[in-house]
Amino acid sequence: MGLYLLPRRWQRYREISRVLLRHGFGFLLESAGLRRLRWPPRRAVPSPPPAHHLRLALEELGPTFIKLGQVLSTRPDLIPPPFVAELARLQDRVPPFPAAEARHIIEEELGAPVEELFADFQEEPLAAASLSQVHGARLRTGEEVVLKVQRPGIEAQVATDLEILRRIARLAEERLPQAELYDLPGIVEEFGHTLHAEMDFRREANNAERFRHNFTGKPYLYIPRVYWEFTTHRVLTLERVYGLKIDDIPGLEAAGIDRHRVALHATDVVMQEIFQDGFFHADPHPGNFFVLPGDIIAAVDFGMVGYLSRSLREQLVSLLAAAVQMDTTALVQQLLRMSLVETGVDREGLRRDLERLLQAYAGRPLKELRAAAVLEEAMPIAFRRRLRLPAELWLLGKMLAMLEGVGTRLDPDFDPFAVARPYALRLLRESTSLSALTERFRSALLDWGELLLDFPLHTPTLFTRLQRGDWTVGVELRRTEGPLAVLDTLSLRLSLGILIAVGLVVAALFLRLLLVPGTWWSWLIVGAGGAALAGLLAAFVWTLRRTG
Repeated sequence: MGLYLLPRRWQRYREISRVLLRHGFGFLLESAGLRRLRWPPRRAVPSPPPAHHLRLALEELGPTFIKLGQVLSTRPDLIPPPFVAELARLQDRVPPFPAAEARHIIEEELGAPVEELFADFQEEPLAAASLSQVHGARLRTGEEVVLKVQRPGIEAQVATDLEILRRIARLAEERLPQAELYDLPGIVEEFGHTLHAEMDFRREANNAERFRHNFTGKPYLYIPRVYWEFTTHRVLTLERVYGLKIDDIPGLEAAGIDRHRVALHATDVVMQEIFQDGFFHADPHPGNFFVLPGDIIAAVDFGMVGYLSRSLREQLVSLLAAAVQMDTTALVQQLLRMSLVETGVDREGLRRDLERLLQAYAGRPLKELRAAAVLEEAMPIAFRRRLRLPAELWLLGKMLAMLEGVGTRLDPDFDPFAVARPYALRLLRESTSLSALTERFRSALLDWGELLLDFPLHTPTLFTRLQRGDWTVGVELRRTEGPLAVLDTLSLRLSLGILIAVGLVVAALFLRLLLVPGTWWSWLIVGAGGAALAGLLAAFVWTLRRTG
């Protein structure tokens, strides 16, 4: 397949080519068949490490590639650990765009001048990122709000970049044999869905509402109100909250905040998200959490979230139980049940790797374990053994590592496992309860019922293929000489035994005929039958001797 460039995309191809060349990744262009796009011809030789230059290149290429790097940082099954660690440091900070452009987008989306919509609008942005920037404002009714405004032209740029990534992924899959192992087009498509979802601010508003609903009755977590009448897919309006950043230790101490209670509340929030709700904040860096008076935590920025199904949560508890018991065999079996291990994986090698990992923490109290350290040691195993862990699990691991960092700063002696234990035990009890087992049995019966109902529909096709003779079964046998010889001997002996048994039955019937008076013709039957049986046995014995 060739590469055909539309005029509007030509400049972007040139820019990507130049950046990759400058950071020493020109070989990627050559491998993908894009050699003719290599400008300038001279090649810069960067100093190591390559992972550092990849991060710089992605930051230079802008929003789409920054987001792509952030997604790849959650996939240590695809890229080596040094690259995962470096991509996790990607900075999503860019210069702000003019306030006049923000005003234009707000007025275009909300259908009225800014002065009519708000009593006050702050020209100076509070924050700027690759996809949006945030302005402060005050409603006509007096409430203070923040407006998240999409960066102008970002949708067109993302569409162009995604099309380029799709073309490069297809070319790489055609030209690079190792690319088939990763399904690059599929990765790009999944990334595109994630990016489009993050650019739709109505989804973020729905996420905020869902968190607000999930934590109803939990006074220690505050979720800002969404103002739907001032929210569209390009503008998000939320209640403005004032507080101290959760990692501002001097500020918290000066305000008389109980740091232990804050750590307890933060951990309880995360455990409820994981074990109870299956819906978690996937970007929990300290800038997204503030502490209000009364040791209350306020969360902001709900664009990146993670989902854990009920079955996945139950499987995670089983996985954790096997790890705590240091049962590496059960650990591997659980990974297999979760379909996280490829078919041809070296199971014994995986078990040894996991055993070495667990032995490093044997005998240590749970509160001394560090999620960040465990995650860092697990990443090489995932990459080497090609474990296919869902992106949500890596997002979950990153979230726990961030929580751990913040919790350690708030209270170095805090034990997060003490908070997690009741949630895990409750989920374990629920998953093994009679009602849960009954529901699983009912679901299995429904599946079998559907299979039986569908069977008559497929039966004609089955018989048609059998009649045509195009039903084929592929079987590969290796090292079968010895087993086949044994089976051959057993089959011959079994046949001989069957013949002898038949002979005994026939002899019994003949004997019964002989005992009946007046049946002179029975002697003829006995003679003929005996001769035939003797002939069969003689022929069979002769065949055995001939074949050995």
